[in-house]
Amino acid sequence: MSLKALKPTTPTRRHTIVLVNKDVKKNRPNKSLTTTLKYFAGRNQSGKITVRHKGGRVKRNFRVIDFKRDKRDIPAIVEQIEYDPNRSAFIALLLYKDGERRYIIAPETLSKGDEIIAGENVPVKIGNALPLKKIPNAMYVHNIELHKGMGAVMGRSAGTMIQIQGGSKGYIQLKMPSGEIRLIKEDCYATIGIVSNSEHSNTKIGKAGRKRHMGIKPTVRGVAMSGGKHPHGDGQGKSGRHGPGGPAKDRWGNRIGKRTRVNKVSTKFIVKRRTVRSGRKFKSTKSIV
Repeated sequence: MSLKALKPTTPTRRHTIVLVNKDVKKNRPNKSLTTTLKYFAGRNQSGKITVRHKGGRVKRNFRVIDFKRDKRDIPAIVEQIEYDPNRSAFIALLLYKDGERRYIIAPETLSKGDEIIAGENVPVKIGNALPLKKIPNAMYVHNIELHKGMGAVMGRSAGTMIQIQGGSKGYIQLKMPSGEIRLIKEDCYATIGIVSNSEHSNTKIGKAGRKRHMGIKPTVRGVAMSGGKHPHGDGQGKSGRHGPGGPAKDRWGNRIGKRTRVNKVSTKFIVKRRTVRSGRKFKSTKSIV
């Protein structure tokens, strides 16, 4: 897997950087593992636009991903690594020994022909899924459950790595990419390895047309509008969003970047909060371990 800068034959290709991976297949997905995905283009059930700048996306097939890894102690062979338009990471098509096929999120370095397995006492190997209590400290994992049997909800995007930091009293400490340290029950399953396509953030789309194919329409900056249409508007020159209008706001005057976390139930599971960009740090919360 490598990044490729295109030759500057046109103004758009001059700044385009694409990902080249010969191991990833772009053929049609397995038909039995796909379903239709209705696209709402930012509209709610009444047909009103609630999220702006969406629409015109290319039709996609939704690949059904096995996030539970509940086919235990049955080995599977990786048939191929595939591209999935619905996520940033690559996916792997597995063929189990009993003949069933499933898709999973492909970890880094997993390749065609590798054998993986999920279970309580399986080897600690890239692609294998096992409980957090069975994984050694300092290992990187992904596809982590928050509750036993609910399926993976954490660590699913490209290049994500979450580190095991030990634990006790039935909980394991996990260090998130943001720097936050969180407690997860030791019976929850996780998959060994780092999520594939770690170079995803370094690619450059290059032109607006590719964004339109993804379903993203153009966005006008607030500072380019008049004062009656946006709080950032008016002023002389490039006054910026932190100009005479005060802190950054959206089109309706709501603060941008304001902390909106309301889930107080899981606060006790956060040992250390993440570091915010402004340089201020959250205070460590009281741990239950």
